[in-house]
Amino acid sequence: MDSLVKNSLGVSEAEWQARCDLAALYRICDHLGWTDLLDTHMSVRVPGEPNCFLINHYEENFDEITASSLIKMDLDGKVYGKQGRFNAAGFTIHSGIYKARPDVNCAMHTHTRAGGAVSLIRNGIRPISQDALAVYDDLVYHEYGVPTTQEECDSLGVSCQKGDHIVLLNHGLLSIAATVPGAFRKLYMMERACELELLARQMGEEPVAIEQYVIDKAKERMRKVRAEPTHGQYYFAALQRQIRKKGATEWCQ
Repeated sequence: MDSLVKNSLGVSEAEWQARCDLAALYRICDHLGWTDLLDTHMSVRVPGEPNCFLINHYEENFDEITASSLIKMDLDGKVYGKQGRFNAAGFTIHSGIYKARPDVNCAMHTHTRAGGAVSLIRNGIRPISQDALAVYDDLVYHEYGVPTTQEECDSLGVSCQKGDHIVLLNHGLLSIAATVPGAFRKLYMMERACELELLARQMGEEPVAIEQYVIDKAKERMRKVRAEPTHGQYYFAALQRQIRKKGATEWCQ
């Protein structure tokens, strides 16, 4: 069935795999509760076509998305093949990233409660937890702009050149990476850091401080970990197995 669907779309093996990976990512986000009805969006650059990327059809819940239902579009907004609605703000974000960062092949954006809450605070993620230290050295805070505008597209392009873990102030979270598993792992650690930060701010006491020496060592270690080509791969594969066990319908179709 997978090969029949792939052939009907007329896409390469590499693009089909990218479609399957992105559809799996949407299903995993649904499993983790990282949804905002139809809003928020993840994308993948099309292998061999650096000016094109895949994004969700803006009429489907995350648990309905399949490899064949994804929208293929270029950095100027032209849709190729299967036509359909796409999130205009999503186009602004993802096209801005791919134009500014040719090394990036996947971008994830969420509106979770924890991420959204911490985005309301300037420099909201502090180095107070093990989870925060996984992202602290690479955090970028992006000022809230006017959605769907060229100005915001260009501004985000500038911000994403400063790091891969981006807090969109007054908005949510964004992670970027060379691979789908890498982007997922980065977003997961940002989300965890935000959850603990939010809890810590409600406890009425200052959190235990982590020594600067330990923070610096974490920075060294995490830069090496994130540079590994397999970064996030085992987590991504494990979660696909988990959602299959829980009865998720097949997304690679």
